Amino acid sequence: MDRFLLVLGGVAIAGLVVALVGRRTAAPAANTHHIPSHLDRADFPRPDAAWLVAVFTSATCDTCAGVWDRARHLGSDHVAVVELEVGEAKNIHEKYKIDGVPTLVIADTAGAVQRAFLGPTTATDLWAAMADVREPGSVPPDCHTGEI
Repeated sequence: MDRFLLVLGGVAIAGLVVALVGRRTAAPAANTHHIPSHLDRADFPRPDAAWLVAVFTSATCDTCAGVWDRARHLGSDHVAVVELEVGEAKNIHEKYKIDGVPTLVIADTAGAVQRAFLGPTTATDLWAAMADVREPGSVPPDCHTGEI
């Protein structure tokens, strides 16, 4: 009987250890993708526009298509919007060390990147980011604006 209780206690402890180990979660992976801090506006269409929204994409990326579809609506007389698909603009991807798509950047007239998004983003967040760079402080604090 003593052996039985000893074995039963060992099994209980082993079960507890397995349960505790199973509850541990891995630390999130660090973001190692590069987001440029400055763009040469001469590399992009309409360098004279006050703002540039550059969307770096890949034809094989489903998320990229959605980000581009939302971003293209930001275009206006003051905002140039361009999609840079890696197969068609490989040299631009390489120049700015874009290694993750979709990457979206909003740059001012001097080419300084004011906001950036890596991965999927909502239309609301894109519009908020554009509004905030054009008129700082105009967006409620709980809205994500891709601030870098």
